[in-house]
Amino acid sequence: MYHGGGAAGKAAAMTALAAFLPWRAAASLARLGEWAKDNAVSERERWPLFAPVAIGSGVALYFGLPAEPPLWPELAVTLAGAGLAALGLIRARAGLSSFGPGLLVAGLLVSLFGLGMSAAKIRTLEVAAPALERRIGPVIVTGRVVSVEDRPGGRRLVLDRAAIPGIAPEKTPAQIRVNLRAHEPVLFPGLWVRVRAVLSPPPSPASPGAYDFEREAYFAGLGGVGFALGRAAEIPPAEADAPAFLTSAGLWLSRLRQDVTARVRDGIGGEEGPVAAALMTGEQAAISNDVITAMRNSGLAHLLAVSGFNFVLISGMLFFLARAALALVPPIALRFPIKKWAALVALVGAAAYYAITGESIATERAFIMVSLVFLAVLADRSAISMRTLAWAATLVLLIEPESLLGASFQLSFAAVMALIAVYEGPGTRALASLAPKDGDAPKGARWMRISTTYVAGILLTTLVASCATAPLLVYHFNRFATYSLVANLAGVPLTAIWIMPWSLLAFVLMPVGLEHLALVPMGWGVTALNWVAKTASGWPGAVVTIQAMPVAALIVVTAGGLWLCLWERPWRMAGIPVIAVGLALGLFVRPPDILVDEDAKLLAVRAADGSLLLSSTRAARLHADTWLRRAGLNEPAPWPLGGSSDDGRLACDSLGCMYRARGQTAALVKEEGALAEDCTVASVVVSLVPVRVRCQGPKAVVDRFDLWRNGSHVIWLDPKSVRVESVRRWQGKRPWVLSRGRPDTEDDENED
Repeated sequence: MYHGGGAAGKAAAMTALAAFLPWRAAASLARLGEWAKDNAVSERERWPLFAPVAIGSGVALYFGLPAEPPLWPELAVTLAGAGLAALGLIRARAGLSSFGPGLLVAGLLVSLFGLGMSAAKIRTLEVAAPALERRIGPVIVTGRVVSVEDRPGGRRLVLDRAAIPGIAPEKTPAQIRVNLRAHEPVLFPGLWVRVRAVLSPPPSPASPGAYDFEREAYFAGLGGVGFALGRAAEIPPAEADAPAFLTSAGLWLSRLRQDVTARVRDGIGGEEGPVAAALMTGEQAAISNDVITAMRNSGLAHLLAVSGFNFVLISGMLFFLARAALALVPPIALRFPIKKWAALVALVGAAAYYAITGESIATERAFIMVSLVFLAVLADRSAISMRTLAWAATLVLLIEPESLLGASFQLSFAAVMALIAVYEGPGTRALASLAPKDGDAPKGARWMRISTTYVAGILLTTLVASCATAPLLVYHFNRFATYSLVANLAGVPLTAIWIMPWSLLAFVLMPVGLEHLALVPMGWGVTALNWVAKTASGWPGAVVTIQAMPVAALIVVTAGGLWLCLWERPWRMAGIPVIAVGLALGLFVRPPDILVDEDAKLLAVRAADGSLLLSSTRAARLHADTWLRRAGLNEPAPWPLGGSSDDGRLACDSLGCMYRARGQTAALVKEEGALAEDCTVASVVVSLVPVRVRCQGPKAVVDRFDLWRNGSHVIWLDPKSVRVESVRRWQGKRPWVLSRGRPDTEDDENED
């Protein structure tokens, strides 16, 4: 044994250790890879579940690109993946390589990834339509009514085939949306109207990372929004107005939906009527602000959206009623497959319900899921499974790839996926242990076990769905309903046992004009549901507001959730720490120090205690509400009209304000006369007026023209640097981003 010491001995030992560690690390990685391979191979029947994950990843990458790509790279990736999969299949069947199955799986995933990108690109090209480039009006607009929404403050019309003075036909938007004042005449889809209105392009996001209505409007074919200055008047149809069959059918369904909604609201009345109408037709616009706020703050808002819960109840009731009715006729029950007949009745009923409730992502996903369930019954296959959900997700992503970015798609699929994952194993076993046993002879004991099982099922379902959707609710809405579990424990059975059965009967009685016989008792249930929502939302701490999560956190949480739900073996638990890491990422995000809106009407700065000071409580209310919500705040701090703020960071006079934080000084200029001095003393200049003087001293300058071209800006101050980000730079150069001048340049970043 060598006993030598000194520097030479230590150096030799360290050299040997350094050579040994990579070998140990490589060996550990090899064992880890072998372990993962064994688990993956043992669960190869679950591999198809990752098809929509690969497609969704391609869709997400497409929408995350900073510039619009051409179509050929997406198609090339799709074909290259297909070629790789074919090569793997050939080698696997020929026994030429042990890597054949791996090549096959990798090729399929790459091909599906490219398919997702291609579907998103093709969809973008398909829906391309003109949009307004500037605010116009007042002008006299004529067009055909496509849809009508009754709102608390008036009606909202969507018009197509619009004619706008000063806008060439080839540059006229495919659809425009106009808000009408209250007490307008009765309007319905298919009518031609004339209205004097002010129109604008679809508004851009209130800040980088905020809800992008501009993108949503693009995919909805909505090229302009505005408000009416007078009453809408009916006019004769335009010449040669001969809509296609599908267009006529769509208008007829919209008119039917409006008629059903009005009859439900009138039949119940009060604040319960609009809630009942939302449950039956999906029209939520007429619900009062108090009720909708109570529903959101109590965690019951999901009941108002026509989604899987409503479809399951309606189609499930049709299935069991049809099967029970057929079972009462012995000659039919003994000779024919009445279960399949009942499934067919439920499928037709689900299709009718889908037609009457519109075509939102939630209803689309729910209809596809329910249809696949009953088609599985018709084919003697397992009705509810993760594969059914995977097929539904695949269809939705290929038909409307943009839905991946919406809260509706994410919330609905996350909740259903988590519920299936739980009830595939431990959930079913847990509830089975509570169910009545053969030895429970006394009726009291059996009813006690049935009641316990039912309550436990609702509790487990609500808990799982709440946990699965909580990160998404925080990401999209920056709030969490504290008492959601308690409210749903009362609201879900009330809706399932009382409200929805009466709604089904109301649908049946409506053609003969007797729907009031069902609407009255349905209204009693809605009254109780509203009471539950208002009571739960009124408890202390009912809503917790949380600052906005970054996209990276959402991606990590989603990856962990998919891993946890799509596998069955214990290695699925590795998804839990991944989810925890994603949630932790949200804690390390520092909100901006300065915000300014695109119209130069509203400023906001961050106080030392984290609160937000707003320069106005009236201007740009949508921006103000969005900034506060994304900051996790409910109310703004007072802006000093003269003098200094409480923490001394902000000092204002008639010409503007000076904001000092983190060793930087920002000049917030309201009058051009303050620019000459502020450019010499400030490290950042935010000017609500154009900067026409030389202003080279500051590290960043944002003036009125920058806001007009690039939208709202946010600024982070650090001791040695300043970072500026605009909405336009965050959106990138995409087809749905309307140009208002030159695009952002590298100088707009202004990072020292």
